[in-house]
Amino acid sequence: MMDKSVPTMSYQAWRRDLETGPPQYRNRTVFEDATPEMVRDFFWDDEFRSRAKWDDMLVRSSILEECHTTGTMVVQWIRKFPFFCSDREYIIGRRIWESGRSYYCVTKGVPCSSIPRRNKPRRVDLYYSSWCIRAVESGRGDGQLTACEVLLFHHEDMGIPWELTKLGVRQGMWGAVKKIELGLRAYQRERALGAPRSHCAFLAQINTKVSPDCLKSLESSGKEDPSETEARDEPRKLLVPKLLIVGGAIALACNLDWGLLTKAVIFGVARRFVSYPTTWMGKRPWSME
Repeated sequence: MMDKSVPTMSYQAWRRDLETGPPQYRNRTVFEDATPEMVRDFFWDDEFRSRAKWDDMLVRSSILEECHTTGTMVVQWIRKFPFFCSDREYIIGRRIWESGRSYYCVTKGVPCSSIPRRNKPRRVDLYYSSWCIRAVESGRGDGQLTACEVLLFHHEDMGIPWELTKLGVRQGMWGAVKKIELGLRAYQRERALGAPRSHCAFLAQINTKVSPDCLKSLESSGKEDPSETEARDEPRKLLVPKLLIVGGAIALACNLDWGLLTKAVIFGVARRFVSYPTTWMGKRPWSME
């Protein structure tokens, strides 16, 4: 879909269409002069997301459940959509796995019986946004691991026709990514000045450790390692299905929210509320348009 960069960030995005279900997106973003831990905290920090308004579609957020053993959270987001759509409600389960200084983050729509459904805002059930955050060499060519790579796999069904969704992403994604980068730099400055971590950022530090040997085993067998699954006595409603890790990167099925894809869709569609014919002709690899 795109391959763009600025001096402090590079970005690539791919889309894959399926025979059924919404389009899937895979993104690679590299932030210069950023640590994996800082980027991890930034994406988890709903308080800063609202206060700094780098994601200005987020109307409000709240923590519904949390586990101080695994760091698992269930959160509620209300997101503002344009005038031609009602606002959307997300009930998201999220959890982080750590292997060395690589962080595998899963955010996924989960059921929640304690909050009844309403006509407005409309609840989004199919939401899965998951990513891998790790240190990589700087694009400056000095061989130093001073940059941070984010590999994202995402899809969601917002109740908007998928062809409009694809158009919106193409129109609005790059602008949304640049706002994320501005938000990250503001977050870095605040933390450098000694600003305390929010409660969400505190929970982002509670990660499930996964050994490199376990990663290799998962890659070769495609099965879970029972020895890496802990807290069996935790209520099932607090647990997010274990991530599928392939080759030290990320292969997860279902949406991110950095607020990134959603924002790109909405503002892109708002600018060009039109449709175009699908080009899907059966299974195909990731494509760049």
